[in-house]
Amino acid sequence: MLILLDTANIEEIKRQYDLFPVAGVTTNPTIIAKEKTSFLGLLKEIRSVIGTNTMLHVQAISRKAEVIVEEAKYLNDEIGGNLYIKIPVIPEGIKAMKLLKAQGIKTTATVIYTPQQALMAAMAGAEFVAPYVNRLDNVCSDGVRVVGEIVELFRQHSVPAKVLAASFKNVEQVHKASLCGSHAITASPDIIDLLLKYPLTDSSVDQFISDWEGVYGVGKVTLNV
Repeated sequence: MLILLDTANIEEIKRQYDLFPVAGVTTNPTIIAKEKTSFLGLLKEIRSVIGTNTMLHVQAISRKAEVIVEEAKYLNDEIGGNLYIKIPVIPEGIKAMKLLKAQGIKTTATVIYTPQQALMAAMAGAEFVAPYVNRLDNVCSDGVRVVGEIVELFRQHSVPAKVLAASFKNVEQVHKASLCGSHAITASPDIIDLLLKYPLTDSSVDQFISDWEGVYGVGKVTLNV
């Protein structure tokens, strides 16, 4: 399963990309706007941090297919690398996915709430589909169940698109999405941090260090004893 980072904050991207097996970065208009800086400059800086081979997902803004296509071409030219254009699953967005597929530009279908929206986008040529887990939970639906149904639909119909589950509030949602076969998840830095957090892990490490230092001295490691 692929783990992606859902942020446009440069310092967080640097930190997490250094520490964790991050397969890519996802952004959306809200995440970009929070940084209050040059749109294109920010994306180019992200690209410089993660390199050209790492996935970067950037959303087009227009609601018209032809303009979405122009946005996609512009972003592809300006940012380059392993780029995916995020497109909402509205009718004009589906049309844009078809057009971009024919031109060899990769797309990620976003704002997905139903399995049929995901299937339509995949059939239109989207490489990834991004169902919103927590937002579904917030309206008394079951986000993880929707993820699982999309995974099963793709399996049954041999659809090559991958499920990129998004919108997580806690680690339990990530865990359940992973269990039901999501090919990838994207989550905020705080959720990614919590994937490793467990009190007994920290206390065990503290105990190991305390026992070691009691014999070999503070600050000593296996290299210098």
